[in-house]
Amino acid sequence: MTGETGTARRPQPQPTVDAARLPRQRDSTSTSQVRVLVAVGTDKHPFDRLVDWLAQWHAQATDPVGLTVQHGHTAVPPLPGAVRFLGHDALQQAMADADLVVCHGGPATILEARRHGHLPIVVPRNPAHGEHVDDHQLLFARRLGAAGLVALCETREALHDALSAGLADPTRFAVATDPEAHEARRAAVARVGRIVDDLVAGSTPRRSRWRVRSRPRPGTKETSR
Repeated sequence: MTGETGTARRPQPQPTVDAARLPRQRDSTSTSQVRVLVAVGTDKHPFDRLVDWLAQWHAQATDPVGLTVQHGHTAVPPLPGAVRFLGHDALQQAMADADLVVCHGGPATILEARRHGHLPIVVPRNPAHGEHVDDHQLLFARRLGAAGLVALCETREALHDALSAGLADPTRFAVATDPEAHEARRAAVARVGRIVDDLVAGSTPRRSRWRVRSRPRPGTKETSR
């Protein structure tokens, strides 16, 4: 292409867009149904409470819902889209495709959900119900809930309210993705995780590290090692 003087014009640089910084977009070819991913993780303990609450909500939902339910060691629920486990790639794809993500209180699952642009709806496992060996998920999820990083649901009513709100407006549970912010959140979550570990350790009785040294017998001398 030439200009008015007959000399060739240099091509103008086009603005670049970092796709990783753009908010997650729904596939425009998808149906109008809201897609919900539920992930209970791979822990060997069943999580019947979460799955039962979900089934009760789904039975009452009047709008179309597309479910993917990773139920792990929980009995197969009477729900569409039930799958025992998802491989790493399949889980990433399911999170990318979902409008809402419901999950247990596992740090890795929560971080991945946020990385895909979700404010995860979190139901932490509770050892009082035989769902885990300790209460680290409760402590962890409560810290993140107080910081606004998850939508914490510890009751059936809270979960049903969150799902109904998300069904009406999925954007309420969406966050803009930002790699730099994600790394900062990862570091912050790691710090919170260490704090929670300390809290759990402090609440668990441990054997004393002090050793009782035997007294030397009469007529003998105590030697140092």
